[in-house]
Amino acid sequence: MSETTQNKRLNPNLFNTRYVHLTQLRNATIKTINELTLHNSNLLIVDFGCGDMPYRSIIEPKVGKYIGVDLELNPKAEYHIDYDSKTTLPDNYADIILSNQVLEHVDSPHSYLSEALRLLKPGGHLILTTHGYWYYHPTPYDYWRWTSAGLRKTVEAEGFKVISFHGIMGLAASGLQLLQDAFLLKMPKFLIPPFAFIMQLLIRLFDKMHSQPQRDRDASLYVVIAQKPIM
Repeated sequence: MSETTQNKRLNPNLFNTRYVHLTQLRNATIKTINELTLHNSNLLIVDFGCGDMPYRSIIEPKVGKYIGVDLELNPKAEYHIDYDSKTTLPDNYADIILSNQVLEHVDSPHSYLSEALRLLKPGGHLILTTHGYWYYHPTPYDYWRWTSAGLRKTVEAEGFKVISFHGIMGLAASGLQLLQDAFLLKMPKFLIPPFAFIMQLLIRLFDKMHSQPQRDRDASLYVVIAQKPIM
């Protein structure tokens, strides 16, 4: 992912085919970080499956230390993760684990979440975002989608306590997003920006027909805040 692509993930414009998804994901992630660091700015955060770390410039000044962990092929990562989701970092290491659009790409959600739990200090928090309704996007792999109940069960099964569960883009918005993506497969490149502009406005408009509890049940994207028990 280039620096330009990274900036588009942080500050997408209305011609971006993922405008609503990216802006709401960014806002929800930063809001959660602000809440968790409100009374302690000396926390250690591990970006677990960090990619290009699009939010690092915003999050890093709010915490004591920010560490990117990813596969060895990512030169930006300070530490590496094996394909079995194992790292060499010690137990009870991090105050916050950020898992931003990673879980759908890992071979074993069980292994990944188990390692996240191991890395967290007791009482530490996992910020997990992943997809409900979404198109296939292998980078390099894409294995999983979740229902709201299935995702909650998956996270809780590893020993986490879910303290917040938030859906982004309800059924109508999700349907329009998938419709847009289907048309993009056959659309000339010069038509994509104006088409995306119209579709993203419609997605934002039609998403207003859903209440937040409805989004929490059916959504394109879920934001889960979970805690490692203190014992």
